[in-house]
Amino acid sequence: METLTLLIVVASILLASMVAVELGISVAIVEILLGVVGGNYFGIESVSWLEILAGLGAMVLVFLAGTEIDLPSLKGRWKQTALLGGSSFFLPLIGMTVLLGVVIGWQFEAALLGGIVLSTASVAITFTVLTESGLLDHPTGKSLIAATYLTDLLAVIALFLIFIEVTPDFIIFVVGSVAIVALAPVLAGKFFRRYGNRVVEPEIKAVIFMLVLLMVLGEMGAAQAVLPAFLLGIALSGHYFHHRLEKDRLRVVAFAFLTPFFFFKGGLNISLNALSSSLGIIAALFLAKSVFKAVAVYPIAHRFMERDAIYTTLILTAGLTFGTIGAVFGAEAGIIDGSQFSILMGVVLLTAIVPAVLAQRLFSPQAVDKH
Repeated sequence: METLTLLIVVASILLASMVAVELGISVAIVEILLGVVGGNYFGIESVSWLEILAGLGAMVLVFLAGTEIDLPSLKGRWKQTALLGGSSFFLPLIGMTVLLGVVIGWQFEAALLGGIVLSTASVAITFTVLTESGLLDHPTGKSLIAATYLTDLLAVIALFLIFIEVTPDFIIFVVGSVAIVALAPVLAGKFFRRYGNRVVEPEIKAVIFMLVLLMVLGEMGAAQAVLPAFLLGIALSGHYFHHRLEKDRLRVVAFAFLTPFFFFKGGLNISLNALSSSLGIIAALFLAKSVFKAVAVYPIAHRFMERDAIYTTLILTAGLTFGTIGAVFGAEAGIIDGSQFSILMGVVLLTAIVPAVLAQRLFSPQAVDKH
């Protein structure tokens, strides 16, 4: 009975928002956890409408992450951004891939996917933490958000490459994606002047249309459309800089209705049996990611922002959004099995909570200033 499934999912999404407010944690984490409960204890299974809404939710989430990139700021901080973001991605990618493949014994493709998933940062967590702390305009905050964007951009590119299979349909997907990304900034201003600021929100519907079109092209070309969606967001970041209210409205639609379905669906696929039987592996992978991130990030952070080096390292260790996206796409493509998916999601959830909490409570610039 799909309407009953819809009721349970919507009730869970409502409950997740309430719990997140009460506990002061990311609502995405609670949505994933309630998905785990729904899948393991209430027998909820993913159905066609949930698959579609979850896929669209992921696309909107990636698009919004792209719109937050401040290109002028990146140009002014390109050196430290490149060093921080690049090291934050590449060393953990290599280390975690080797650990998963050689030590734990995963097949190469599964190990590579796991390495990508566990090398990400989290735009959502970084942006939320910096906003709540009032650090977005702080020098450390600006450097952190830029480095997080670069880390996740590299992760998105890597996820795109791992799913590539060059066919005529794939070429159509690439050409179509390039055309959409290139034309969108040109048309955005004209479209907004003609249809913007109206109750029926044509500009939001236009974005949804472009993202769905990218999804269709990706499905035709047997590729994931997350990279074009991210690049589309970057391409329109300048437009949204001058139309903040328009982006705020899209964000409300996304976080109130679309992205919760993506995170809830991700939780549905996590097996508690697999988690309970793999706690040692999950703990080891969490510690390994933390060590690789520290080795990669701390020396560079210490060079550019000495007082906030530990804070920077911890924030870049936190991962959620693209880690979840990568794990979900990998499971859907058959690259990882259910047990491997549950292990990766267990590590993702740990890295979404522990480093961010430690950073905020012990090492934030405000906390350091008090000592």
